[in-house]
Amino acid sequence: MKVILKETIDTLGIAGSEWEVAAGYGRNYLLPQGKAVLATTQNRKVMEQTRAKLELQIAKERKLAEEMADKIKGIVCTIKAKVHEDVRLYGSVTTHDIKDSLNSQDVILERRSILLAEPIKELGEYKVPIRLYKDVEPEITVKVIAEEKEK
Repeated sequence: MKVILKETIDTLGIAGSEWEVAAGYGRNYLLPQGKAVLATTQNRKVMEQTRAKLELQIAKERKLAEEMADKIKGIVCTIKAKVHEDVRLYGSVTTHDIKDSLNSQDVILERRSILLAEPIKELGEYKVPIRLYKDVEPEITVKVIAEEKEK
C-alpha cells in the first residue's frame, strides 16, 4: 500500500514523502490516525501544492532540535540508586529515571527520545544519546552514584 505521510514519523520518514507500507499498518494505524493519506494522483497534487509549507515546517523543526541540542549538550544527570555490597544496583536506571532527572534541570523531553540500549545496572558514568530529530542526537552524561545508607 502506497501512502503519503502528512507528518514526520521517526520509524518511517518525513512529512510529504511517499512510502510503501504493509497494508495492515496503513489501514489500521496511519490512515485512521491521520498520519498519512493514500498515494492517489489527486493526493499527490495536493501534497505538491503544500510541499513548500511542509519544507518550511521541517526546517523550523530541525532548527528547534539543533537549538535544544546546544542546550542539552554536556548536561550531567546524577542519579542516586540503592546498591548491593559491590557496584551492582538493586534495581536499574531506566529512561524514566533519566527523564525525571532532566525534568528537574528544566529540560523537557519525551521518554522515547532517550536512546538507552538497555537499563543501567551498575554504578558509573554513561554516555546516553538523545534523539531530538532524525539526525540530531546530542549525548548527555548519566552518573549513577550510590545512595547513602540510613543508619
